Amino acid sequence: MKKKIIWGAVILLAILHKDFWWWDDTTIVFDFLPIGLAYHAGISICASILWALAVVYAWPDDLEAEAEGE
Repeated sequence: MKKKIIWGAVILLAILHKDFWWWDDTTIVFDFLPIGLAYHAGISICASILWALAVVYAWPDDLEAEAEGE
């Protein structure tokens, strides 16, 4: 079940990565950062957290056994 949740989150991030809604927006956030760049920075942070969770919760156990020579 955890693997399905992780894969669902990966698919959701892939869909959200294709942001067409910020292309023409000239809004500046934090007084220096364009909104589109800030959005992609947020997506990147979410992706790194998601991959860390994937390693913890969805990593196949048999790979560890093979690496240890069992």
